Amino acid sequence: MKKIFLFLLLVVLSHTIVAQKVLPQFEHYFKEAGFKGSFSLYDLNKKEYATTDKADFTVATSPASTFKVPNTFIALEEKAVADEKEIIKWDGTPKRLKIWEKDYDLDQAYKNSAFWFYQEIAKKVGEKRYHEYLKALGYGNQDISAGLTMFWLGSSLKISPKNQLEVLQKIQAETAPFSARTYRIGKEIMVEKRTDEYVLRAKTGWADTKPTHVGWYVGYVETKDNAYFFATRLYQPDAQQSDDFGNQRKEITKKILADLGIL
Repeated sequence: MKKIFLFLLLVVLSHTIVAQKVLPQFEHYFKEAGFKGSFSLYDLNKKEYATTDKADFTVATSPASTFKVPNTFIALEEKAVADEKEIIKWDGTPKRLKIWEKDYDLDQAYKNSAFWFYQEIAKKVGEKRYHEYLKALGYGNQDISAGLTMFWLGSSLKISPKNQLEVLQKIQAETAPFSARTYRIGKEIMVEKRTDEYVLRAKTGWADTKPTHVGWYVGYVETKDNAYFFATRLYQPDAQQSDDFGNQRKEITKKILADLGIL
């Protein structure tokens, strides 16, 4: 009986401590860019996680605009907008970026990361439904206590690279509680690049938290015979801001994906 118990314990531990292949060969990209951070990957066919930093893999921080991935699907499912082309009018108040000072539909709001558009969506969805969706998705700490229009913006909601990969898998496999129509429209909105060899779906995020800014680039690449899920996170001291911080989220990711033969 004792041997059986020990065997079962080892099995449970082997699944709890997710197999993480370490990728030290890519650490130089972060050093060359001048930022601390990590790149994490899940290979669907191999059922294997890999990361450049095992410690950072499970550290949770604000998702910032990467929350627009599930939020886009939630908006469609809840009919907060009729479809990806329904316009929500800009209220005329100044925004941090001039590009946000215009009317938007869901497709363009996702691509230009127009946060005010998603704040309007949040008001229509409501706290109760967000709690239900975050629980169903297993999304981060599921904490929306910072307020309906702010919880994902450098505040109460937090998620790790590992959990980002898990949520993306549910979206790709269509196992989250969304309709076929929502998946069809939402996945098309997510497309960043489509070639004969692959389709890249992704989203950036930037939480200007103090004392450290957090930059994300998450998504997945579908090839003809596999899917690869990625989550890159960079850190930047608030007192040492670099103009290259935003660009490097994508640059580092795409260099690694290219080195791995995925892009």
